[in-house]
Amino acid sequence: MAKVLLVDTNFSATPIYQALQSAGHEVHVVGGNPRDCLAKAASRYWQLDYSDTTALAALIDAQGFDFIVPGCTDRSYASCVAAGRDRFPGIDAPHAMEAINHKARFREVAARLDLPVPQVFTDPEAVRGSPLIVKPVDAFSGKGITVIRESSGAEMAKAIEHARSISPSGEFLLEEYVEGQLYSHSAFICGQRVIQDFMVREDGSANPFVVDTSHVLQDESILLQTLRQHIETLAAELDLVDGLVHTQFIAGKDGVRLIEATRRCPGDLYSQLIELSTGFPYAEAYAQPFLGQQISARAMGPSRPVLRHTITVPTAQNLAHVSFRRPLAIERWVSLGLIGDRLHPSPAGRIAVIFCIEPNPEALADLYQCALRRELYTVVDCYASPA
Repeated sequence: MAKVLLVDTNFSATPIYQALQSAGHEVHVVGGNPRDCLAKAASRYWQLDYSDTTALAALIDAQGFDFIVPGCTDRSYASCVAAGRDRFPGIDAPHAMEAINHKARFREVAARLDLPVPQVFTDPEAVRGSPLIVKPVDAFSGKGITVIRESSGAEMAKAIEHARSISPSGEFLLEEYVEGQLYSHSAFICGQRVIQDFMVREDGSANPFVVDTSHVLQDESILLQTLRQHIETLAAELDLVDGLVHTQFIAGKDGVRLIEATRRCPGDLYSQLIELSTGFPYAEAYAQPFLGQQISARAMGPSRPVLRHTITVPTAQNLAHVSFRRPLAIERWVSLGLIGDRLHPSPAGRIAVIFCIEPNPEALADLYQCALRRELYTVVDCYASPA
């Protein structure tokens, strides 16, 4: 049994915690919010803001952890790189972490390797034409993003100021706005080669820049082969250690464009979407390299049509209840909100993450479109008049 520190207390890190517990380890968690899921549920909780890497390093030293495991945020992974000081397995060197987590650096590396990424513009005043997108280089969940369809100096300045206000570093990225379908590619690498991967369709029903609806794709072998080559090229260039490389990309009329990559576990229980759909132990496989173990490659059974959907609202309101408009086979309901809660627009106010099972791919496609049209349910306000 090893003494392990999981650097995250958010609900999305729960499957990682459970995988570590099931392996027989003494698992500790660390995070600054005592109201987080694992802060309340874990028997060994350290209340500490893990973005303070000096304090995190002091905790690691004082407690003598055998291993540290990043959770489901970029900040968690970056803090593990800094506080771990190259002493623990499964964690990249600082230069590799920076090249992947920082959106502008990622595009510079990708361009050097001839990997497909959106065109970046360095001089806002010289840009002509539209549409364009302005985003922080180091934020997530759609925060700070503005699409400029009719470029003007005032609109550009406002978008840049907004992005800078959200960015921890005050930096922004200006690039072409790529039209197409958003997907994610989750690949486990060993020796800088892909040994297991999955592709997921992703969409936002309440906020176009925040994924709230997704399902695992099947039979996309040609596109998967292309993505594997891209990931292996990136892994070799940055000398990435064994583990997960998770990438979001857009497929449009001009081909694939890589949008961003990360080495931490994706949030909103993405791991459970893969596990319920394919049977692959995603959370366990994610944790293994951080424990100095080889990733388990297991045979998977028949896939199941599973919808993952995060229930949110596009505008602020209070929560009374959720009224479903059609019958659903809900495999899991993970509650994130309580009656009376003030719900902020997506992604700030989340009510639940649900996983729904359908009998076949056609039924899943119908359910998926229903969710995207926001016809699956009604979030009833406490102040609404009863029907």
